[in-house]
Amino acid sequence: QVQLVESGGGLVQAGGSLRLSCAASGRTFSSDDMGWFRQAPGKEREFVAVIRWSDGRTDYADSVKGRFTISRDNAQNTVYLLMNSLKPEDTAVYYCAAQIRGFYRDPRSYRYWGQGTQVTVSS
Repeated sequence: QVQLVESGGGLVQAGGSLRLSCAASGRTFSSDDMGWFRQAPGKEREFVAVIRWSDGRTDYADSVKGRFTISRDNAQNTVYLLMNSLKPEDTAVYYCAAQIRGFYRDPRSYRYWGQGTQVTVSS
């Protein structure tokens, strides 16, 4: 059974930092791209970042570029999202996802999803 488990969310003041983790089990994702998405109340799930397992190439949403960093540890089958300079508009449930078949910014392209972790940024 494939599982993605996120952790590291919480409440932080604006300007603060959090590091999210996504631990994968049930299979290795060494040949799959991994992404982070977020969903705020009343809004659609939106792309945040992606990392390619093969070469580590990354891409980010414009809204987080320069503040967020995605990374991965292949040996631990884990992907991370370091979030700096957090803003109230970053408040959302953050999800990791794996196995892309299609455009990596489209959530419909991902086969596996975690349960999400809440990030709340206070002003």
